[in-house]
Amino acid sequence: MIEITTVVVRQLINSQFPEWKDLEIVPVEKSGHDNRTYRLGSEMTVRLPSHESYASAVEKEMTWLPIFKPLLSLPIPVPIAQGKPTNEYPLPWSVNRWIEGETVTHSNIHSLNEFAEDLAGFLKELQAIDASQGIPAGIQNYHRGGNLAVYDQDTRSVIDKLSDQSDQKLLTEIWELALATTYQSAPLWLHGDVAVGNLLVQNGRLCGVIDFGTMGVGDPSSDLVMAWNFFDHESRNLFLSRMNANRDTINRARGWALWKALITYAWNEPNSEASHWGKHVIDVIIQDYRSQ
Repeated sequence: MIEITTVVVRQLINSQFPEWKDLEIVPVEKSGHDNRTYRLGSEMTVRLPSHESYASAVEKEMTWLPIFKPLLSLPIPVPIAQGKPTNEYPLPWSVNRWIEGETVTHSNIHSLNEFAEDLAGFLKELQAIDASQGIPAGIQNYHRGGNLAVYDQDTRSVIDKLSDQSDQKLLTEIWELALATTYQSAPLWLHGDVAVGNLLVQNGRLCGVIDFGTMGVGDPSSDLVMAWNFFDHESRNLFLSRMNANRDTINRARGWALWKALITYAWNEPNSEASHWGKHVIDVIIQDYRSQ
């Protein structure tokens, strides 16, 4: 990871965009992992990839987000300028419009059902955008929208290390069901990382969606993982219904959620917040599958 500090950001702004040199620069509290985000004045943010593997997202967002914006009813980041690499910071970076809102939690929304409706509405708008010239799923976006089988070895290795053999058997069944079908329809646009950290709320409703760095076109099932990562049984079914997800799509979406939960549980420190989150989602997936 590249060390990014307020001092570095100040140097970048002063040297490349001196018209903004008098604006305050403050780190955003929930800055994310792939990128570091800083508030620039009251109306802008500076977004810097934390590693070279995330750098290609800058050009992708600069190209596509202006095309998406007028076609979506909720605010998304609007790129204002692209910064150049320097000796202090060797990657491309961007300046974007600030979007007001709080990171979604269970306590700052009116209801899970309403939020499920809001999120499904946004994703359906995104999927309706012409994807014929879009960027295919692959290494560039960690295969979001591609074939889930690329994560087969990682997933099975974690399942094999679980202490409960009944869970091992059930999770293997869920995983193999997810791999049993592949997407056969025309590629659709997908956000690539529909997670609580990228969904903003105001007055109890979804008010904005950020971080399109893993966007691409392909199978939209990977954008449905919030069904298990955030929603309860009723709102999960409502969300999947509003997304017109058939059984095969749901199985693949559940597989994406399972893969992420398993590696988060196993690849982080025991008893860490991330590990607890992974275990919780695994339990939700098991309970949901058993209730079918």
